[in-house]
Amino acid sequence: MRNDNLKSYLNLHLIVFIWGFTAILGALITIDAENLVWFRMLLAGVFLAAFIVYKKQSFVISATSFAKLIFVGLLIALHWIFFFRAIHVSNVSITLSIFSLGAFFASLLEPLFYGRKILFYEVFFGLIIIGGLALIMQVEVKYLHGMYYALASIILGVLFTLMNGKLISDHEPSVITFYEFGAGVFFISIYFLIQGKFTADFFTMSLNNWLLLLLLSSVCTAYAFTASVKVMQKLSPYTVMLTTNLEPVYGIMLAYFILGGKEKMSTEFYIGALIIVITVILNGVFKHYKNKKEV
Repeated sequence: MRNDNLKSYLNLHLIVFIWGFTAILGALITIDAENLVWFRMLLAGVFLAAFIVYKKQSFVISATSFAKLIFVGLLIALHWIFFFRAIHVSNVSITLSIFSLGAFFASLLEPLFYGRKILFYEVFFGLIIIGGLALIMQVEVKYLHGMYYALASIILGVLFTLMNGKLISDHEPSVITFYEFGAGVFFISIYFLIQGKFTADFFTMSLNNWLLLLLLSSVCTAYAFTASVKVMQKLSPYTVMLTTNLEPVYGIMLAYFILGGKEKMSTEFYIGALIIVITVILNGVFKHYKNKKEV
């Protein structure tokens, strides 16, 4: 990895750590997944709008870009809904472990989005991660329902990551994220209106839930999501997705210490997680060596 990319790579790891903590907040916030995502995207959108005004950035985008961002916003909303549902029906550890599949899907889909050939080592690292995941699934069958939700979530996550990778060349990351979150709120609001969910009870929550939602929407969403789009200006979507495989490790560690025995898993589970970590490290070393030879 080139030296001018090192800062972006380290910043990416900080973002992934924050995402790992996001899962903990999702487990601690005691409202439905759809409601949680609606509040998360709404509050994060407000924080982003204030940031854009403060930085004197322009909200103006082309009609074509607007249409694309609306679609990506829908993908993000569905991604998060499935993510939090997975946590609620299984646990943090299981949900985050499934996210390791993201690198494998990215290695297959990125060439289609960017018109380049499939690189052998990307598929190879993805297959190693599949092996680690298979070990986890073999011993944690009782959480299969949650695994399905998590799988749907990560597929959607790969798709919007790849689409954002093509949008960042034309717009500021904060502006892109603002419109995407606004679209997510719009689509979920339509669903809620049809279902008649906008009642007084919908907005009645404990102080603890409100505080956790503010933390989730500000640090773990507005900052982390915008920063993740920005690092894609230096790093490929595949590198972003593969490094994101550390999210399960960070999240599982945090869950064990914060949520307690509920998150204690089998020995095989932790072996599978270790395989994922080693793969991420090997990918970073390999890219560093490969790019040094190209300089």
